[in-house]
Amino acid sequence: MREQLLEAGLRTLHTQGFNGCAVQDITQAAGVPKGSFYNHFESKEALAMAALEMFWVNGTARRALLADDSIDPVERLRQHFQKLSKALAKIKYERGCMIGNFSSEMSGNPEFRERLSKIYADWSLALERCIEDAKSAGKLKAQIPPKALAAFLVNAWEGAVLRSKVELNGSAMEDFEQVVFAGFFA
Repeated sequence: MREQLLEAGLRTLHTQGFNGCAVQDITQAAGVPKGSFYNHFESKEALAMAALEMFWVNGTARRALLADDSIDPVERLRQHFQKLSKALAKIKYERGCMIGNFSSEMSGNPEFRERLSKIYADWSLALERCIEDAKSAGKLKAQIPPKALAAFLVNAWEGAVLRSKVELNGSAMEDFEQVVFAGFFA
């Protein structure tokens, strides 16, 4: 039942946001009695944190691609962001990114702020290492430190996702890809 609640929580929180749903919405989506929720989760916040972890873990393979040195580093970056774009297209851009959504909604909560900050740092580090590989291969055009460029990519990506959620299309992703790959990499 815990897994049912977690899966339903992930879908409901991603679709409606933390403030847009109640425990009852999650239990209805899971098809379990409302009273059983608290047998498995201390609070809606506890479920939301577990759902955020599940969302982050579900992206492990996409991030692992960034370290696959059998693939050209620029191609790794391109594939990473293309896979993210395809995931957004699959949900018709309606939900955006749970990391970005929670960053907006939950940044007032110190526990969420700390976890989200760590997620951004880990994602940036994976990008940074790939960008360092591109730099070593002579494929980084810009004179920007890989750490700063990695942080910029995360920031720009999350902004593009937010805009795609508003416009319900992938044009912001296309703009992101065009600027990043034409502007920073050879």
